Parts: sequence; structure tokens; C-alpha cells
Amino acid sequence: MKFVKLFAGLKKMRDFERSQLPFIKSLIDFDIIIEIGYAQEQKRAFTPKQLSKVGSVTTVRRRLVKLTEQGVVARSTNAKDHRSELLTLTASSLKILEKYGRMLSGIGQLTKDIAAVAQ
Repeated sequence: MKFVKLFAGLKKMRDFERSQLPFIKSLIDFDIIIEIGYAQEQKRAFTPKQLSKVGSVTTVRRRLVKLTEQGVVARSTNAKDHRSELLTLTASSLKILEKYGRMLSGIGQLTKDIAAVAQ
């Protein structure tokens, strides 16, 4: 019985991803967004160079251009070093991602409930 609610929640989440997160084309996009958002949440500056662990330089650079064009990521000149850029998530993308996070939290709680019933 609970599994029906789990899959209904997962379906709702996937529908949300398709309609509200069309800018996430790959796991690299998701990783870029998570890394920038985490730094932003920690109130730390974040530069494109720090994305080296996410993927190849060429791929990351290409995806950053797309995410910037789509209004997901904002670039600004680093006030401490004018040779580098700082990356942040835009207010509109943060709003959508916060909604997505709340949805994931709901799914997480449902899976905990299912595990408790199964024991």
C-alpha cells in the first residue's frame, strides 16, 4: 500500500523535473548547480576553476555557458582578482531548486515510513 504512495511521489518529482528543471540536461549540469549552490549556501566565493572535479574543462565550460544563457547561473567579476569570475545561482533558479528540495524531503520521509513498516 505504501509503495503506491512512494511511486506516486517519485512520478510527481520526475514530472516536476521535466517541467521546472529543463536546464538540467545531464548529471554534470546537476553537479555544477550543486557545487555552486553549496558554496553560495556556505557564503563562500566560487570560481569556475573549482568545478574541475565535476568533469573535463571543455565540458564544464560548455555547460556553464548554457546554464548562464538559461538564467540559472550568474557570472560576475571577482572584486579581489579582476582576472577571475565568481559564479552564483540566480534568484529565480534558487526559488525553483528550493521547491525541488522540499519535494525531495517529502519523498525521503515517505521512504523512512516505508522502511519502518517493513521492519
